[in-house]
Amino acid sequence: MLKEFKEFIMRGNVLDLAVGIVIGAAFGKIVSSFVADILMPPVGLLLGKVDFSNLFVDLSGQGHRTIAAAKAAGVPTLNYGVFLQAGLDFLIVAFAIFLVVQQANRLRGPQQAPPAPPTKECPYCTSAIPVRARRCPQCTAEVPA
Repeated sequence: MLKEFKEFIMRGNVLDLAVGIVIGAAFGKIVSSFVADILMPPVGLLLGKVDFSNLFVDLSGQGHRTIAAAKAAGVPTLNYGVFLQAGLDFLIVAFAIFLVVQQANRLRGPQQAPPAPPTKECPYCTSAIPVRARRCPQCTAEVPA
C-alpha cells in the first residue's frame, strides 16, 4: 500500500496540483493585500473618506463606533465592508486565472479534429468494415466501392 501511495504522489498531476495550490494561496494573499492596502483606500477617499474595512452593522443596537470596539464588547456585527473587499479579491483572482487559462489555450494552438476513421459501414448489416473492403466480414455481402 505504501508503494502505491508513493507512485500516486510521484505522478506529475499530483505534484502539479500541489504546486498550483501553494502558488494560488500566495497569489491570493498578494491580491488581498493589494485590495485592502492599495486599491480600497483611494476608492474610500473618492467616496467621502470611507474605510471599507470598518463598515459594519451593530446587530445589538448599542452603536459601537468601530468593529474592534464591538468585538471587544462581544457584540454581534454584520461586517459588510470586509465582505465587499473579499468579493473584490475574488473577482481579481478569478480574472487573473481567466487570463492565464486564456493564454495557455492560445499557446496550445488550435484544436485539430481527429482523423477520419479508416472504416465505413456495411449497408446490409451496419457493421464497421475497412474502407478498402469489397466484402463484409460479418454478413459476407459484396459492398459497393
